[in-house]
Amino acid sequence: MSLTLDTYRLLGRSGLRVSPLALGAATFGTEWGWGAEQAEARKLFDLYVERGGNFIDTASTYTHGSSERLLGEFTRDNRESLVLATKYSTLRRPGDPNSGGSHRKSLFASVESSLRQLNTDYIDLLYLHMWDATTPVEEILRGMDDLVRQGKVLYVAISNAPAWQVSRMQAVADLRGWSPLVALQIEYSLIERAGERDLIPMAREMGLGVAPWSPLAGGVLTGKYSRDDLLAAKGVASGDGTRKSVTIAKGALTERNLAIVDVVKEVATELGRTAAQVGLAWTLRNPDVTAPTIGARTPAQLEDNLGALEVDFTASQLARLDEVSAIELGFPHDMLASDVARTLIHGGLKVETRR
Repeated sequence: MSLTLDTYRLLGRSGLRVSPLALGAATFGTEWGWGAEQAEARKLFDLYVERGGNFIDTASTYTHGSSERLLGEFTRDNRESLVLATKYSTLRRPGDPNSGGSHRKSLFASVESSLRQLNTDYIDLLYLHMWDATTPVEEILRGMDDLVRQGKVLYVAISNAPAWQVSRMQAVADLRGWSPLVALQIEYSLIERAGERDLIPMAREMGLGVAPWSPLAGGVLTGKYSRDDLLAAKGVASGDGTRKSVTIAKGALTERNLAIVDVVKEVATELGRTAAQVGLAWTLRNPDVTAPTIGARTPAQLEDNLGALEVDFTASQLARLDEVSAIELGFPHDMLASDVARTLIHGGLKVETRR
């Protein structure tokens, strides 16, 4: 079914309505070497909002704060109609150990900084950006709840954390009467499907809307890289300031991934679409996904990405995409899904199980 940016969806267990594609603002600003200048970033923002988009994603440290500052300027006239999501826990001041991490001091200082940079008195959605494996979950949840009670944050969420910790946090929040997590950010795409093992099923059970980042795998699924790039990858410096170097440093250029891209291109040709639209549309069709985050750098790229909302697959095309990108779920998932296990549990009865 064809979607539009104003085909709003509920975010997790909340009543908050968001667009099916979030606009990622990590490209707002050029401090990282590959973003959009202010005028170009404004065009991206205006194009997204004019199409009915309302869900914008940033973080306290994106482009060293320029992302939030630019959004603060762009949202002066329509702040209330937008859902601004930002994140805390990445280091804000090199050399200051308490300017990063998940703890209460980092949390409150980062939120105050984000409020100033975003030129607003509240944040719609606050993510814990990266799990620090140090801070007690009760400290995190109580701090988040305090900010919600103060009105500085409306909803809380989490990104880049183990499934067992997220589910534990949700249980603690429910038992204590603290603000529950309503969203989960994970890397998820045709190339990165590890979230299907535990994170996505956990989000479904715990009432978290999934908002994937890097749904195009750092641009690999756009088809712009070839096997020549794979051969040359070892000679590219990881810190040369380009998106390509970041993609290579992450290990996203592999023979397996390029084989996936080959099928994506085939399907795109059959549909008269671009490879990027096919990659995004595959992520969108997962019923557990609320809103993938797109990180366009130019209006042309954003226009192309938005075309993913109109893509419909045939059953055969979906089967080919799923097959070429399939992963092993591993233990205990594969074992419990086996015929032997099902027979031991259910005998010969045909019993419907949850996804």
